[in-house]
Amino acid sequence: MSSLLSTQKVRKPGERIFCFLLIVFSVFLFWQAYQIAGFSSLSSSGAFPLAASATMVLASCVVFVNTLKLPAAEGIQFFRHCLPPVVSIIMAIILLYAVAIESLGFILSSLVFLCVCIQLLYRRSPLFTLSISILALIVVYIIFRLVFQVVLPEGVVPERDIIAAITTWWSH
Repeated sequence: MSSLLSTQKVRKPGERIFCFLLIVFSVFLFWQAYQIAGFSSLSSSGAFPLAASATMVLASCVVFVNTLKLPAAEGIQFFRHCLPPVVSIIMAIILLYAVAIESLGFILSSLVFLCVCIQLLYRRSPLFTLSISILALIVVYIIFRLVFQVVLPEGVVPERDIIAAITTWWSH
């Protein structure tokens, strides 16, 4: 525990940019809060958002100044520390999933997405990965499509025919 207390604070890669963006975001929120009612009165509808966003601006400025004072961390690289390769790969897979879902449909694209991600992250046998993916897809499909009746992209799998068959089978 004493080693945790004696460690000197250092500035990690990306902290200055993040703190600066926090100021920009806080100023934007302050402007949006000001647009509600301006400085008209303490009981106006914009008074609380204005006070909260002003506090955000002040706090983010203090954090930014304190961050500038810290020495840079030694031997830490931005991409290795903040954006490791596995995160980049999963982000790329999510992007591909978002592109494919409209043309392939929810069922097929989600099955492929789950199989690839589970295999990449869990590293078990392909049969186990496929089983977990199918089970998860069935649960998600039942909850969202059948219970909440969310319309999901149909794509190449004839979803309406499947639902009609399930409904017919269930009603007998």
